[in-house]
Amino acid sequence: MKMLATGLLLGATVVFLLARWGEAVGAPGWVGYIRAMAEAAMVGALADWFAVTALFRHPLGLPIPHTAIIPRKKDQIGDSLGDFVGENFLAEDVVRDKLGRIEVARRVGEWIGQVPNADRVTAELATAAKGVVTVLRDEDVQEVIDQVLVRKLLERPAGPPLGAVLEGILADGAHHRLVDLVCDKAYDWVTANHTTVLRIVEKRAPTWSPRFVDGIIADRVFLEVQTFAWGVKTDPEHPLRKAIDTFLVEFAGDLQRDRDTIERVERIKFQVVEHPEVQRFIGQAWTTVKNLVLDAAADPSSALRLRVRDGLLALGRRLSSDAELRGKIDGWLVGAAGYVVRHYRREITTLITDTVSRWDAEETSRKVELQVGRDLQFIRINGTVVGALAGLVIYTVSQLAFGAV
Repeated sequence: MKMLATGLLLGATVVFLLARWGEAVGAPGWVGYIRAMAEAAMVGALADWFAVTALFRHPLGLPIPHTAIIPRKKDQIGDSLGDFVGENFLAEDVVRDKLGRIEVARRVGEWIGQVPNADRVTAELATAAKGVVTVLRDEDVQEVIDQVLVRKLLERPAGPPLGAVLEGILADGAHHRLVDLVCDKAYDWVTANHTTVLRIVEKRAPTWSPRFVDGIIADRVFLEVQTFAWGVKTDPEHPLRKAIDTFLVEFAGDLQRDRDTIERVERIKFQVVEHPEVQRFIGQAWTTVKNLVLDAAADPSSALRLRVRDGLLALGRRLSSDAELRGKIDGWLVGAAGYVVRHYRREITTLITDTVSRWDAEETSRKVELQVGRDLQFIRINGTVVGALAGLVIYTVSQLAFGAV
């Protein structure tokens, strides 16, 4: 475009020189019109060349005042641009109005409510999870587990929380199933170990006692034990069950309020945590979790990815159908955006001003010129054409006016 605009200037110069030579050797009068057009075209082209060039550099390298505007005013331009963006695009009322009209929740719901989009989001989340898990150093994560989880567990007394949990379980009666299971297993064990009972009785019996008597006693003992175990198993109001409930209630209270019980629980806690097997389990915990995450993220049919996808689809359907939920989410987004622009608008616009201030002046001028230079060269071309037409009009009017005189 520079070559085209400059070519028009050179063409106008050549036409002017030829027309001026023609007038000097007595060419017809119409040559004067050509010469006036070319002369005015030269003036317009040179004036617009100076104006366009002065934006980006000193014309002909001469330090003419008010030239090389963009290199000299780069920082001011950046500040003005930042202020313009902050006042017109990051104004709180503008942001709130825009977010309120575009209905973000509805659009998101309609988008993730489609299976291909939910699959895509799930895949991206899986990739992100794999990336995070891979980047984390095992030593760092293990240190966090030791320092944050294990040490915090050891610092806090375990008795009162366990007592509160046990008290809640007892209040709901949820422990009855566990007691039922223990009673069932006890009865089954007694029923399946008649020989063991016989052997114990024979071992405890006096040496002078006849063996058949030991057998009768063992059968009687076995029958009594089996009957007792059956009664405990089948009777929800059995005294042993009541005793177990009473013991558990008292134990839950002791865990929370009895100093000796709390101290014993603490000693047991430390013994358990310091056990070699427990320490080995803690050391392998992150490796196990890491492998589970990587395997689940890599397998499109894994339960984790399927649950995430189903959750996204369910969320999308709910956002599409639940106007109240959409209103809440849109309200949160509008409120959050308003808070951000209200308190951090200056920091956001500083990104623009700081970026521009770091640019090299000449490089900035070159970038701007490359973006808008084509249109600016059209200004030069238009100046040449308009100058030629203006010169023709002025010369024609002068000829008609003074020729009539």
